[in-house]
Amino acid sequence: MNDWVDAEHHVELAHEHYDAGRWDEAEVELRQALSLNPYQAEWQFNLGLTLEAAGRYEAAAEAFVQCSKLNMEHASPDANSTLLAAVNMIRSSKAELALTWLDAAEKIEPMNVAIVVHRIEALTDLERYEEAEEAFYVGQQIDPEYPELYAVMGETLQRSEHHERAVWCLREAARLDPGLPRVRAHLASAYARLGRLERARQLYLQELRVDPGDPDTLLELGELLVDMHRYTEAGEKFRRVLELFPDNADAHFSLAELAEVEGRLPDALVHFDVVLRLDKEYATARTRLAKTLLQRGREEDQPRIRDLLNKEIRSIEFPAQQSSGFVEVSARHGVSGPAREAVAESNTESKPLSDSYDEEDLEELGRTLIEAGMLRQAKRVFEMLLEVAPASHKAYHGLSVSALEGSEYEAGIEAAKKSLEYRPSFVPAMHNLVLAYYRQGQYIRARYWLTQALRHDPDDAQLRRLRLRLRIRTVFGVLTWITSRVERITRPVRSLVARPVR
Repeated sequence: MNDWVDAEHHVELAHEHYDAGRWDEAEVELRQALSLNPYQAEWQFNLGLTLEAAGRYEAAAEAFVQCSKLNMEHASPDANSTLLAAVNMIRSSKAELALTWLDAAEKIEPMNVAIVVHRIEALTDLERYEEAEEAFYVGQQIDPEYPELYAVMGETLQRSEHHERAVWCLREAARLDPGLPRVRAHLASAYARLGRLERARQLYLQELRVDPGDPDTLLELGELLVDMHRYTEAGEKFRRVLELFPDNADAHFSLAELAEVEGRLPDALVHFDVVLRLDKEYATARTRLAKTLLQRGREEDQPRIRDLLNKEIRSIEFPAQQSSGFVEVSARHGVSGPAREAVAESNTESKPLSDSYDEEDLEELGRTLIEAGMLRQAKRVFEMLLEVAPASHKAYHGLSVSALEGSEYEAGIEAAKKSLEYRPSFVPAMHNLVLAYYRQGQYIRARYWLTQALRHDPDDAQLRRLRLRLRIRTVFGVLTWITSRVERITRPVRSLVARPVR
């Protein structure tokens, strides 16, 4: 009886801490209560809510899974806890596993349109856009006036580059619920991608009238203003974020990019340094800082540049990690057969790079490594890019440049030709072939690729210079041939004239 009273007391304290926003203290109290009575599904649910509020989504998902398990054991399945488990799995980048739990929630409440919304989110994260669209039509049949359904589908269509359809969905979401969080900001983003920058700016301003201190909206508006070349206004928006949130690394990063655009390298260096002090693992910050130091062109910066770039490479490559407890909990919860195998595979599958990096980030890192003379590391990065995007012509081009810079002509030629297989009109690869063959003395092949490149880009200054060099080389070659022929013809005559008297 005393244990029960103590547990209840811990739960009451946890409620007080939760209401005051003290998530750590609330978690401690709830875990103490559960240590005394681990069979209370409601307390597990409260623990999940607390961890979710603290941004610890993976741990929150485990708590919701435990809650759902306890409800199943008491023959009272709860779709809410099962759905929240899936939602937090999506937030912790476990979309494949989340689909399994969304299936379980759907069996409990098949007409719950919120389940469809989160299914679309998970399928979008997995880039299964056609399935996401099919789920949207299912959701429309359940509730055709559900605003979040249109909002999430609008974001999915943006991800799949269908921006006009995204605009329609987001406009419907705004019509059904004008108070939907950041709906105007998402609509502004869609308009911006369609090139309607002024319309996007107006929508961002409307969103800021509703929520003047939203950092995401301020940052997105600032980036839009940079695209519109309204740099002073963009800087004001980024600095406004820092007034509200002084430790916002995104705002410092945006100010650094703005300083680069305006040619203020010292300011850019300061802001990039601040970003790394605030977040040592901020994606691409080390690459951008190293690139700015290279632009400054000081010899004393070289050791730091190499250190920054090596750390960036190490931050991208990481070993496969298993989820803490998801597979075990899923098995205890009764997920079996092919579903359990899918859960296990989703947790043990290795990833070639961090989710914080995309193809463009890897490409920029590779180019920066080449500029820094770190050719071996550049080759490794472009090979990583090929693991993510096997048909990337830019990755093969990067490998070609790395090889040619190291005088590995055969490897450079092979990589350049591979790049042209995927993008036949890619002039930089043709340029590299011309240069590689020229340096090897294979002037006929160099001339062939020069002709191909000029056909695609006749105004390229570098190609014109190469054409001039080839013409000069041809002239010298002809003169050399003529000289050798004249030498061969006149040799007998000269030998007669120069014959000594006997």
